[in-house]
Amino acid sequence: MRHLFAGQDPALVLFDLDGTLVDSVPDLSVAVDRMLEALGRAPADVGRVRDWVGNGAPTLVRRALHGDLDISGAVFPADCFEQAYALFLQFYGESTTAQSTLYPGVIDCLNGLQARGVQLGVATNKPMRFTDEMLRGLGIADYFQVVIGGDSLPTCKPDPAMLFHAIEQCGASPGTTLMVGDSSNDIKAGRAAGCKVAAVPYGYNHGEPIEASAPDLIVARLDALL
Repeated sequence: MRHLFAGQDPALVLFDLDGTLVDSVPDLSVAVDRMLEALGRAPADVGRVRDWVGNGAPTLVRRALHGDLDISGAVFPADCFEQAYALFLQFYGESTTAQSTLYPGVIDCLNGLQARGVQLGVATNKPMRFTDEMLRGLGIADYFQVVIGGDSLPTCKPDPAMLFHAIEQCGASPGTTLMVGDSSNDIKAGRAAGCKVAAVPYGYNHGEPIEASAPDLIVARLDALL
């Protein structure tokens, strides 16, 4: 990591949440299946939900209703979507961290960066109510100086607005900030914000290898950043 910043630590490290810090698909999959079953539809499997995650809850619900990752051209009547989305929020709110787990190396990474005086933040497309619950439920909320969720601002990643907002909140600059994620959306957002970008290969990138997005650094585990 330090070689990306002329041998120094970055002033700020921003982490994506789902697929980077937390394997959240088991709980998301349960909520999606409960939503589909309540609507009289066949459930999706965990593998399909894993490919659908990454662009925020509304897009996840649309993909589940359509049954496919590609929803371009799909039509979602407003009443159908609103009902489905409300059900998803209800079911996911009832079980946000029952089966979700931190990936190996996360705690060591956060402890190590914190000990070195690096500011830490979360920039995620997950709605804030679930982001806060997940961070608290998994015991890592106190590590972060700033948390920006998918409904904190008008736009989500890959738009860089949430990164700019987090950087400003922490008094850092794009040139002293590292964005860490698992998907092309994270890398696009980091690039658009002018940040260096590190990626993990184990997350949710719609079935595409993260190498194809050419991050500045790929680490097998987050503690390899230290």
